[in-house]
This record gives sequence, structure tokens and C-alpha cells, in this order.
Amino acid sequence: MHVQSPSGKRWQGKLLQPFLHFHDAIEHTPVRRAQVRTLALIGALGMPLYYALWHYFFPQEYESPLLRTISALLFLPALWPDRFSNTWFSVYLFLGLTFELPFFFTYMFLMNHAAALWMHSLLVALVVLFHFDTRIAMLAYLSGTLLACLAFAVFGDPAFLLSGDVLQQLPVHWFTIAVLSVVKVGRHVGAQEKLAGLAAGLGSVAHELRTPLVSVEANVRGLQRKLQDRPPDAANLEALARIQFEVRHMHHMIDLFLLSASAVNRKLEANEAVAMHDSVAAVLRRYPFTSTAQRDIVKVDVRADFTFPGQSELCVVILLNLLRNALKSIHRAGKGRVRIIIDGAHPVPRLLFIDTGCGIAANRLPLIFDRFYSYPAHNGSGIGLALCRQIMQAWQARIRCVAREGAYAIFVLEFPQPLPVPTHTRFPSIHRAR
Repeated sequence: MHVQSPSGKRWQGKLLQPFLHFHDAIEHTPVRRAQVRTLALIGALGMPLYYALWHYFFPQEYESPLLRTISALLFLPALWPDRFSNTWFSVYLFLGLTFELPFFFTYMFLMNHAAALWMHSLLVALVVLFHFDTRIAMLAYLSGTLLACLAFAVFGDPAFLLSGDVLQQLPVHWFTIAVLSVVKVGRHVGAQEKLAGLAAGLGSVAHELRTPLVSVEANVRGLQRKLQDRPPDAANLEALARIQFEVRHMHHMIDLFLLSASAVNRKLEANEAVAMHDSVAAVLRRYPFTSTAQRDIVKVDVRADFTFPGQSELCVVILLNLLRNALKSIHRAGKGRVRIIIDGAHPVPRLLFIDTGCGIAANRLPLIFDRFYSYPAHNGSGIGLALCRQIMQAWQARIRCVAREGAYAIFVLEFPQPLPVPTHTRFPSIHRAR
């Protein structure tokens, strides 16, 4: 059996990562999905329309109904982008972008001997192409341009490839690509700065809360010592015990906030092997349950443990966010339970996070992974699930949600090829973890 080296897997992961990110963005972001469909519609209708324009109304030296038809057909599947699996979408996106933009427009530019109309058309095609992820666009640009030159060398005049009319376009194209890439980097940096600022603010608030909590805890201990010298008063003792419990709960919540805030600013790529059962057990130990009754509604079922490439602390961040959201949903609904299923025996190793609380409305389900989106509006900062998806993407893994309003929400976390699980971490079945 051929075993791929770790470096080979890392290289393959980095190559596929932008395609997976783009597919997840389409799947979870209605605005991005609408943009892709609009571009697909423009392309599918534009190809035959411009064939008519350049063939009948403003005749060009060369036109190809075959290439136009192929391009129009390639645009059609993008009208339903959410129906693709990750693998097929990656293949389709690469082939479609390569053929429809750099290959088609470069080939037509060459076959029309660098006519001004096709010079401008090719430049517009490059602008559209580099609005996609820069890594995807660069791969498509290099592949499509090379194939167009090879096709022109076979069907056209190879000597024209080295003419001044062709070569003088290269500096213009490369300058355009550089400018578009820099602008996109600036937008990404701006988004990261906004997240970093939010994380820093969250961290500062959390740290400031520590001081009054420590003071409250110290005063409670003082009152308890004074009450020891007096006849026991059950009501007072119960009130003080409750205050202590709430203070401990707030300390735990601050730890959770600080953990999420620090995750925003750290490198997310996988750097260790993580056992899923160990991560779930760590979360259940660390989560500040408000009561034994709340703890008892969380059940864990280990069908088969599995190990995946990730980061232990970031996996805890993901699970803490999911558990917190599930318990808040149950609190709002006034009913429900949480079930965590570790299913390493599935063809794609996965974790199912199920709660039967208030569920999620169908019109809000596509928005839950959007950054800064929260519902109800006052229900958090809106970075929790977005951060979970960002971490999962960095591990070449996926997170998605299936839900019904008023009934349930199921978060499905799917992981890449499993790593061998140590014998001592394998469990036949666990129905409840403490």
C-alpha cells in the first residue's frame, strides 16, 4: 500500500484549501451564493449574445461557436453551486475558471491577432478572475494562458506569440494582477484588524471583571467565617453558597471568553494529533455548568474514537462554543437535551453535536456562520461560529448545521483522514461522560 508522506499531505492540503474555503463560503453565505449565480447567469447568456455581436454586427477576424457553446455550458452548473460536494466543486471551479477566462479570452485574443476589442476583453477577464481567491486565480491564469498559447501554436501562427503586439500586453496584465492582489490583501488585513480589535476588547473586559469578582468572593468568605460563630441560619448560608457558585461560574465564563479571544490572533493550522474523546472530556470538565441538573442533560455517545490533525486548545474552543450555544438554546426554549456523538467509524470521521432546544429558523440557518451575525441581536458578538468554521477550514475539515425551528439543531463536524488512535483511547461505548 502506498502511504503518502506528511509533507505531501500538507502540500495537497494547501493546494485544496482555497477551493474548500470558497465552497464553504458559498454553502453558508447567501450573498456569496447569489453572486456566483449572477456571474453564472451573465456568462451563460453573454457567450451566445456576444457571439452574435462579434459575428453579425461587429464582425471580428475569428469567432468560434464551438468554444462559445462549451463556455456557456460550463457556466450552467454554477447556478446550483450548493449541490456540489467539496471534491467535485474543486474540480469544477478550477476547470471552469481556467477555460472560461484565461484560456478562452487569451486564445481569442491571439486568433484575432491582438485586436483592440479582444485586448480589452482579455483585460476585463483577468480583472474578473482575480476577484476570486488569489491562489485559485493564479493557478487558473497560468494553466489557461499556457494552454491557450499551445492551442494557438497548433491552430494559428506560432511566430505571432513573440510579436510586440502580444508581448507588450504582459506588463499591463501583470500590473493589473499585482494591484488586484494587493487590494485584496488590504481588505483581508482590515478584516483581521477588526477581529483582533474585537478580541482585544473582549479580553480587556474579561480581565477587568476579575477584580470585582475576587472582591465579592473575599467578602463572601468573610461573611461565612462570621456566621460560623452564630446560630446556623440555613437561608443565609444557602444565599452565600449561591453567590460563591455564581462567582466561580463567572470566572469560568471569563476563561472561555479569553480562550476564544486568543484563538482569533493565533495561527490556526494543524500542528498536532488530537483525540476527539479527550477533547470532549476536557470540555465537559471545563464548562461552567450552572447546576448538576444542567450537567445531566448533556450525554456523550462514543461509537468509535478517532484522532485528527488539529490543535487541542482550538478544538476545545470549538466545542465550548457549540456547547454554550446549545445550552443557551435549551434555556430559551425551556426544554431539551444535548447529545454529543463521536463517530470515528463513519466513512468520514465526524462529531455530531445535537440539541433539542429552540432550533434555528430556515431563513436564518444560512447566516449563522457569518462573522458578526448573531440572533437574537443581543445574543453575543457573532464571532463564535465564524471562528469555529475558520478553525475547521484551517484543518481541511468542515462544519455544517441541519436544524428545524422549535425542534432541534445538529452541528456536523467532519474531519479529514484519521490518524491511528492509541489503544488506551479506544472506547467501545460511552453513554455519559463526567
